Amino acid sequence: MKAAHVVDHILGWLAQYCDTANLKGFVVGVSGGIDSAVTSTLCARTGKTTLLLNMPIYQAAHQIDLARQHIEWIEDRFNNAKGVHVDLTPAFQSIEQTLPDAIQDGLTMANSRSRLRMMTLYAFATHHRLLVAGTGNKVEDFGVGFYTKYGDGGVDLSPIADLTKSEVYALGHELGVIDGIMQAPPTDGLWEDNRTDEGQIGASYPELEWAMQFSEKNGHESSLDARQKEVLAIYRRFNQVNRHKMEPIPVCRIPGSLKG
Repeated sequence: MKAAHVVDHILGWLAQYCDTANLKGFVVGVSGGIDSAVTSTLCARTGKTTLLLNMPIYQAAHQIDLARQHIEWIEDRFNNAKGVHVDLTPAFQSIEQTLPDAIQDGLTMANSRSRLRMMTLYAFATHHRLLVAGTGNKVEDFGVGFYTKYGDGGVDLSPIADLTKSEVYALGHELGVIDGIMQAPPTDGLWEDNRTDEGQIGASYPELEWAMQFSEKNGHESSLDARQKEVLAIYRRFNQVNRHKMEPIPVCRIPGSLKG
């Protein structure tokens, strides 16, 4: 991949989309991970107004610090970019106090964190006439569906969703993203035990990229070793159960004969 050329292509695409929408720029949720770091840097490099939101909810200190370091790194380089720290823990605590205890299982509340952040991003976007830039990569968005529906999946445009995780890292290197983020294990930051993406999925991103490519090419499983078969099964399971996230919302079409 020619990372520099891909960067230029995305920058042009972002600027054109923003101009067509007649809006001023972008708002990005910065988590301390590589995807949001690359996305926010690309948005800032367009020269358009870019707000970088750090939105901790019971967040691990090192994740907050990585997000802060990245925001400061961007602010030092781009006059059009500004960081905003919004502690959403009190708001999330209100949700915890309001919802019945019986429905507050781990996944429900993890997804609720993500949806609270989405609402916050759109509050800033609406007020400042900005677009919410998504931070999902190709494997997450179109392979395993590893995101929250109407949470981090609720965005206006997706600058890096046609790039695999390894390609996102290549762009991170090209853009000069700080080492702390380049080396940090990928995590969605939605769990208090600080679990990693690989720990939740059961496979690494390089493995998932391989499984995605293998599935797209309809490869023959007879040639696979035990781990490859296991990874392929993991990929296919996530792809199937999360299909509802990756396809358009189904519409019940009413036959004309019933409307007449």
